[in-house]
Amino acid sequence: MRTTRVASFSHKVTRLHKEPNILTLVAKVHGDIFTLWFGPNPVIILNGFKAVKDGLTTHPEDIAGRPVTPVFKAMANNKGILLATGRTWKHQRRFSLMTLKSLGLGRRTLEHQIQEEAHYLVEIFRDMKGKPMNPSYHLTLAVSNVICLVVFGHRFSTDDETFHELLEAMECIFKFGGSLRHYLYDLLPWLMNRLPGEHKKMLSSCEFVHQFIRKEISSHQATKMSDDQDDFIYHYLAQIQKFKNQPKPAYDEQNMIQSIFDLFLGGTETSSTTLCWALLYMVLYPDIQAKVQKEMDAVVASGQMICYEDRKNLPYTNAVIHEAQRFSNIIAIGIPRLCVKDTMIRQFPLKKDTIIFPSIASALYDPNEWETPRQFNPSHFLDKDGNFFCPEAFIPFSAGQRICLGERLAKTEMFLFFSNLLHEFTLHMAEGTKDVNTEPVWGGTLQPHYYELCAISR
Repeated sequence: MRTTRVASFSHKVTRLHKEPNILTLVAKVHGDIFTLWFGPNPVIILNGFKAVKDGLTTHPEDIAGRPVTPVFKAMANNKGILLATGRTWKHQRRFSLMTLKSLGLGRRTLEHQIQEEAHYLVEIFRDMKGKPMNPSYHLTLAVSNVICLVVFGHRFSTDDETFHELLEAMECIFKFGGSLRHYLYDLLPWLMNRLPGEHKKMLSSCEFVHQFIRKEISSHQATKMSDDQDDFIYHYLAQIQKFKNQPKPAYDEQNMIQSIFDLFLGGTETSSTTLCWALLYMVLYPDIQAKVQKEMDAVVASGQMICYEDRKNLPYTNAVIHEAQRFSNIIAIGIPRLCVKDTMIRQFPLKKDTIIFPSIASALYDPNEWETPRQFNPSHFLDKDGNFFCPEAFIPFSAGQRICLGERLAKTEMFLFFSNLLHEFTLHMAEGTKDVNTEPVWGGTLQPHYYELCAISR
């Protein structure tokens, strides 16, 4: 394994996060699995689909840890799912997966609820009567309300001010991710804790979200679960009771709060940002938008809501959604993994506690896997007969034991929200718009710049 030394930790890590192409350039010299030294700290980089796949799936249990960095510790303190490691993570992930399935993940019950949110979203667009609008907030609201239904058992009104504050807090947390302040905090936590700045605002936003969740938990504790009121909090409260007499119970209120926080963090921003990119692509590529609508018109009657089962008869629409997810590439560098014991990736031995960065962007743009990786091309997901298929290199949800547990939920949301909007409206860029900036805004996710579109009823 070849190595290269990076002198300035914070500057270089930020630059790598912002410009994953740099990793590909380094890989051409040092190979697709290489070491970067951030000061005294070695980090393994996986670049290109084959390397990412081999690294994350050959011995997945060996690299299922998370480095408990100062930022991760301040945000989660090794609780919950997303940023936790070891015994805590295993218990929380296993329980969350089991509970999400029991609440309807992958079944018609939850799909029906998502369709209801799609209906509300369509009505919001219709109420704009073709006037210029930025879809970002409305998409975030729709996606977040799906998580609310699963976790809290109810949705929130668009007029709820506290819910607005919750979404603003989530946005603040994501903007901090991958920023220079993020890496300065990891490098100099003792100093950053004494200085004002974005990191203080981020930590304050985390506390606001935690308080929001605590209030929902208190409300649930004051009422018993009924047959028509079943959600994640009730299941977790029952789990706490079940294991409360154990010496070191794996389930407690702090883990419950952080697990809910992680479900919001992982499930809201990613899906809504991808949808925001998808609508922008439809405005930029009106010929593709017209082809999507022509396919839907042949399958679904005017005025009828599209259901998830319809995707089987809408291969081109399904391909466009997947290509939007590939091309937008909203998480260029995956959250770092940690070797929990000595292991091997290909012929390279890795010691316990080695940190691994999988370059998701390099897999989604790998020229060995995609015909035109730097172009928006739905044909990447269609065979020669026009049938939908999903290439192995499509890994926006990562791979291995840390693969996103909300993958099925996200896919259902994106298909139903996107297809129902395109079925009801033709999207145009707002009049007077000259240039559209398609370069991403950097943060925890890669977001599009602010833009406005007009949704014209068909």
